[in-house]
Amino acid sequence: MTFATYMLRCSDGSFYVGHSDDLDTRIAQHHAGALPGYTHDRRPLELVWSETFGSRDEALSAERQIKGWSRVKKEALIRSDWATISAAAIPPAEREARALRRRSGRTAVGDVEDSGDGAPPHPVRAERSRSTATTAPLIVLVRPQLGQNIGKAARAMLNFGLTELRIVAPRDGWPNPEAAPAASGADRVLEEATIYESVAEAVADCANVYATTVRRRGVTKPVVTPEQAAAEIHAATGRSAFLFGPERAGLETDDVALARKIVTVPINPEFGSLNLAQAVILVAYEWSKQQALVQPSVTDIEPPASQFELDGMIAQLDGMLDAAGYFFPPDRRVTTTRMLRTLLTKPAWSSQEVRTVRGVLTTLAKPHPRD
Repeated sequence: MTFATYMLRCSDGSFYVGHSDDLDTRIAQHHAGALPGYTHDRRPLELVWSETFGSRDEALSAERQIKGWSRVKKEALIRSDWATISAAAIPPAEREARALRRRSGRTAVGDVEDSGDGAPPHPVRAERSRSTATTAPLIVLVRPQLGQNIGKAARAMLNFGLTELRIVAPRDGWPNPEAAPAASGADRVLEEATIYESVAEAVADCANVYATTVRRRGVTKPVVTPEQAAAEIHAATGRSAFLFGPERAGLETDDVALARKIVTVPINPEFGSLNLAQAVILVAYEWSKQQALVQPSVTDIEPPASQFELDGMIAQLDGMLDAAGYFFPPDRRVTTTRMLRTLLTKPAWSSQEVRTVRGVLTTLAKPHPRD
């Protein structure tokens, strides 16, 4: 007996992935609307890909894997574009390292070149072995209500290096025209987002699942901060995911029950409401701390001026003040001079700052009016 994993393109442009031991009958049921769920209200449907496996476990494993793929990889699978699928499975850091090796003429164990002789024997399974190297957590939005909030969450993700977004049963369907403007350029995250019918399906390939909530909801789970969760993810093996609930009420008890741990932050007990993007950015930022993200440019602080340079500036000012009759009465000169020196040595002037101040003093002493 054989089993088939299949992919349908829905009328709204999204994809549905499933498996069956009778592909023809199952596809006919989808077309007729006989199956409740995701495809029922997204007809007409088109069968765009299928593959046969020798056991149900293999077919189910392929279904779960492909559901987690980005739109780009799913479309590549439809085209039988194995090179794109393989390239997308390589973590960004490893991809960059391989590119550097190719440019330098060096190769390393594990580098695979396209031989041009067609598809690998099991492209789905081959991709799975490569994809486990990534440690970047998934962001899973559970039943989000507003497209704007999905877009803002995508923007928060990309700010801190996260790109894989999974959406469970969005209220207004997907794609949502209101998401892209709110994403402010994070289109890549939205374009590659994948849609699921249930939380269980969305995290089926994840070994470490964290539910973000300020409520325990009667579920006994270990509770960690975003910082602790980020440290655990960096040290863990397997895929990790953060679950975020709908805007109005957050995650339901059954959603939290699927997670290994709860993530929460110390927050004002009188006002504990975070919007979706704020919650996403908290966990994304903590994860990014250990990543090699580009930091904003910072001007290096110049070393402090030498004592000789400071003494020259103070002596110049002292001479000017003396000539202007500042030190009066004369018996206060020592005290006043000491106070000025204390004042002028506090800022830890740099050499450039000392030169600037001395230029100001020179100009004041010998003004050169300009027309």
